[in-house]
Amino acid sequence: MSKNIIGFAACALLFPLCLSVGAQQPTTVYRIGSLSGGSVSTSKRNNDAFRDGLRTLGYVQGKNILIEYRYAEGKRERSPELAAELVRLKVDVILVGGTQTATAAKQATSTIPIVVGSAGDLVGSGLVASLARPGGNITGSTDISPDLSGKRLELLKEAVPKASRVAVLLSPSAGTDSDEMKQTKAAAQALKVKIQVVEVKDPSEFQSAYAAMKKENANALILNHSSFTNFHRKQLIELVTKNGLPTMCEELRWTEDGCLISYGSDQNYQWVRAAVFVDKILKGRKPADLPVEQPMRFEFVVNLKTAKQIGVTIPQSVLFRADRVIK
Repeated sequence: MSKNIIGFAACALLFPLCLSVGAQQPTTVYRIGSLSGGSVSTSKRNNDAFRDGLRTLGYVQGKNILIEYRYAEGKRERSPELAAELVRLKVDVILVGGTQTATAAKQATSTIPIVVGSAGDLVGSGLVASLARPGGNITGSTDISPDLSGKRLELLKEAVPKASRVAVLLSPSAGTDSDEMKQTKAAAQALKVKIQVVEVKDPSEFQSAYAAMKKENANALILNHSSFTNFHRKQLIELVTKNGLPTMCEELRWTEDGCLISYGSDQNYQWVRAAVFVDKILKGRKPADLPVEQPMRFEFVVNLKTAKQIGVTIPQSVLFRADRVIK
């Protein structure tokens, strides 16, 4: 019998064994816990961007990765319990968006890695030791929103030159409100603009909040973002339009929903980057050693449809500077 025939026979005998060995080594399925302060609809854009990022890295939902979604529906008090639920599920990584949900996740676990898709001052809030060396179990991206507060007021003043009294609507206890207000007031002093701070804790206070702005003759508004205001985004913007108040927001999606102008980091890009962080962690890297990223891309968006609706004419100089104009 020739050597070739013997070799073929050996391969034929060993083939079933090879299949058996292969069958005993199934594909690892990782589980990601996603904690949002909003809802399915308000988190859709971020979730889509994150899943797109995962796909480009070879992760397929239901095949080698499963995502467990939890939504606080704008109720801050629910985040700790939802974070604890994800910990009990023994997920491999927890994905969060915002300082408040990141804090809830950190309080729930000191061992499961936490990736922040986008949040305010992670260092100032004590969530990480430093941007270069986060330490602990949290890393991800900061949107440096407080640092952009002064710029937002400047752009609002350029878009609405007659704005002399600007209201700032915010929800108390949002992680970065104090920093944002500090920056806003500093810019207001230089621009000779008066600031009126209006706080809301519940949707039932929205109408009275706008009444307070009208009483004080506010002629423009800045909407501070938080899990609470984001969850009620469309309702807030409807009231803005109804009251004819030129409004500055922080993200593209708000402007798409009807806010007059927005200026902030490119959230889509940051949530795609969140997938990169998750991938590195699943491959063995520690969050403590993964530097927190700051945004490199920013978007200035103007909604001309809203401008026409509330009777505001945006200067051409402002339109030329916009990254996108919604008509």
